[in-house]
This record gives sequence, C-alpha cells and structure tokens, in this order.
Amino acid sequence: MQTQTLPAAATAPRHSRLALLALCLAVLAAQIDTAVVNLATRAIGADLHAGLDALQWIIDSYNLVYAALLLTGGLLADLHGRRRLFAIGAAVFTAASLLCAAAPSAPALILARALAGSGAALLIPASLSLIRVVWPGSAERARALGIWAACNGLAMAIGPTLGGLLIGHAGWRGVFLAVVPFSAAALALALICLPESSDPQDRHFDGSAQLLGALALGGLAYAAIQSHTSPAAALAAFLIALASLALFLREEKRRGSAALVPLGLFRSRPFCGACAATAGMTFGMYGALFLLPLAWQVAGRFDAVQTGLALMPMALVFVTVSPCSAAVAARYGSRVATAGGLAIIGTGLLLIGASAHLASVLPAGFGLALTGLGMGLATGPLMGAAIGAAPAARAGTASALINVARMVGATAGVALLGTVYAIAGGGVEGLRAAMAAGGAVQVACAAGTWVAMKEKAVLPPDHEPGP
Repeated sequence: MQTQTLPAAATAPRHSRLALLALCLAVLAAQIDTAVVNLATRAIGADLHAGLDALQWIIDSYNLVYAALLLTGGLLADLHGRRRLFAIGAAVFTAASLLCAAAPSAPALILARALAGSGAALLIPASLSLIRVVWPGSAERARALGIWAACNGLAMAIGPTLGGLLIGHAGWRGVFLAVVPFSAAALALALICLPESSDPQDRHFDGSAQLLGALALGGLAYAAIQSHTSPAAALAAFLIALASLALFLREEKRRGSAALVPLGLFRSRPFCGACAATAGMTFGMYGALFLLPLAWQVAGRFDAVQTGLALMPMALVFVTVSPCSAAVAARYGSRVATAGGLAIIGTGLLLIGASAHLASVLPAGFGLALTGLGMGLATGPLMGAAIGAAPAARAGTASALINVARMVGATAGVALLGTVYAIAGGGVEGLRAAMAAGGAVQVACAAGTWVAMKEKAVLPPDHEPGP
C-alpha cells in the first residue's frame, strides 16, 4: 500500500488558528479531567465508601488504559486517518465523562474512567501527530507545541478551582460534566477545520503486541498499588508484567518495521532520553497532584475550594512559562531546558515534603511554583525532541510513545508514591516520604537527560527528512 501523506502545502488548514484551538481543547479536556478528579477523591471516597486502594484505581484506571492503548491509538491514526481518530476519541471521551457523572458505585466509576482513558488514547496522539503534519516547519511546530503544552498548565489552573466550586455546589459528579463542553467543542471543530492525513506504509494492527503491552503495564500498576496490602498477589503481577514485557520485545523485534512499536526509533539516544525524562516528570507531578489534595483535605487543612486555590501557583507558573519554552530551548539548547526543568521540579517536590509539617502553606506554595516552572521549561522541548526525531510517516507512533511514557510515569507516580504515603502512615510523615521519593526521581532523571541530550538525534533508516 502506498503512503498517503498530504503534500506540505496541503497540510495547512484554511483556518489554522481554529485547528490549533481544536487540538488544544482536546488537551484541556483530558487534563482538566485529571485535575478535577484528583481534587474530588475525598468526596468520591466518602460518597461511594471507597478506600485508598479504590481511589488509586479510580485515578489509575484512566491512566492505565490511556497508556496501554496509546500505541494502538497512534498506529490507528497513521493507518486510518488522524482527523478521523481524533474525532472518534473526542466522541468516546465525551460519552465516558457522562457515564462517570452517573456512576452508582466505585467499580462502575472505575470502568467508566477506563473508557474515558480509551477515548483519550485515540484523541491525544492524533492531536500531536496532527501538529507534526499541519505545521511541518520546525519553528512553526515549536510554537504550536509550546501553546499545546501550555494548555496542560491552563488545565491545571482551571481544573482545581473549577473542581472545588463544582464539588461545593454540585457534588463530585459535577466535576466530570465540566469536561464535556471541551471535548464536544474539540469534536465539532475537528470536523470543520482539521485536514485528514494518513501514512499506512503496509502496517497493520498487531493484537498480540497490544495484549502483551497492556499486560505488562497493568501488571506493574497492580503490583505497585497492592504491594502494601497483598504482597503475594503483587509479586505474581510483577512477574507476569516482566514476562509480558519480554515477550512483547521479542514479538516487536520479529515484526521489524511492521511492529506496533518500531524498535528502530530507540536507536536515537535523545528519543530514549526524552521518553525517560517525560516518564520521570509525570511520576512526580501526578503523584503530587494525587496526594496533596487528599492529605490536605483529610487533615482538615483545606476544603475543596481552598485546595484548588492552594494548587494554583504550580498551574499559573506552568501556563506562563510553557509558551516561552521554545525560545529558551533555542537560545540555551534543549539539554538545558529539559534537564534543568527536571532538576527544578525535583527541588520543588523536596521543598513540599520538607515543609509538610509547617503551619504556613507558603513554603509548599513556593515548591509548587518551582514544580510549575520546571514543567513549563521541560514539557514542550521534550515533546519536540521525541516527535522531531521520528520520520513524518511515524508521527502518530512517535507521539503515542512519548504519551505512553507520560502516562506510564503518571500511573507509576500515583501507585508508587501513594504506596509510600500509606507505608509511612499517611499524614505529614507520609507526605514527606512520598515527596522525598518523587524529588529523588526527578533529580535522577535530570542527570540522565543531561547525558542523553548530549548526542544529536540519530534517526531510523526510514526517516524522511522534513521540508
């Protein structure tokens, strides 16, 4: 089958600003969903009689299905059309959000959250690969990626405050309804403004690889969440995950260029470094966003609205800095922007942990601001390094992989840092231990990124140079 890539001149839609708005609305929907759910965990637990383990699954069912299906979402976008998969993902996400709002029990909410994760798995990689197609020039793409990344911070700014107000006036079910206008608007704009493109290149859906990848991710998440309550079951899940990962890698190596995950992409050290750094970044970020609202509200320190306001420093700094990340990377290099950003995140998390016992919230607020600064500096350049190292025909797959790394980090952060929090006894000591662990991971990832980004990208043999 011949490649069906649109010519460069045809990829720019007539209304490029509306096209970018559609892609940004998709990010806002997915990220606001995460932000408001983190804020609502205490209310959900009280209403549905859910303990810490169930709350972790309410968060991680979305993250896990999202991560497990991202690879297939990116491949399907390349095979069957990026706009088509974007629209289907937006429709599924909208329907799932309505089901979440109507969930009668914790298991039902977990299943609805998993469905929302499947919609996001179609939506987000398609949005990133459309950026690669619609804005083929590196400078234009960097600006679009900066705005796209800034929407993550905007979602954090909108989500907690909106979630707090909704919980106070409409209950926790209202937080799921809040994302419906965003995903519905993204669907409508996509059908009007986005161009269609695909690059089949004789690739096909790989069901066995998808199953093995899902088993590996699911086993690791289960092992982390259950490790402190069911050690034997956690060990069994961990062993199943390792076996599934080994079989997955063998299957992908055998399939070569037709693989769900073309292993040739990982010959680029910068690509590998960007994936590892992204996973490390979201490990700390999502762990903190899960634990801080829960710890503050359980201790009676803040109510839902006050918690949302207390999280604002991170969001405001993130959304302010993200659009400038491309300029920072251009002037000082991606290596400084990415490794430096991770080191700043680590410093912020360590400060939050060290100040957990203080009556004043100012040190924690400063730590959150540092975390937002680091994320704002690193997110855009990390995304750009990953998809820029891939050939245009693999745009969907590359964007899926960097988002897999992002959601693997998020899943592990909620699971592992939540487990550290529980083992340390919760409260102040639990929060201090979890934030120390998260900060240590950021510092280690910063060092690894500094080494990996030293080398220029080495592209796979099938790379097609851009214009």
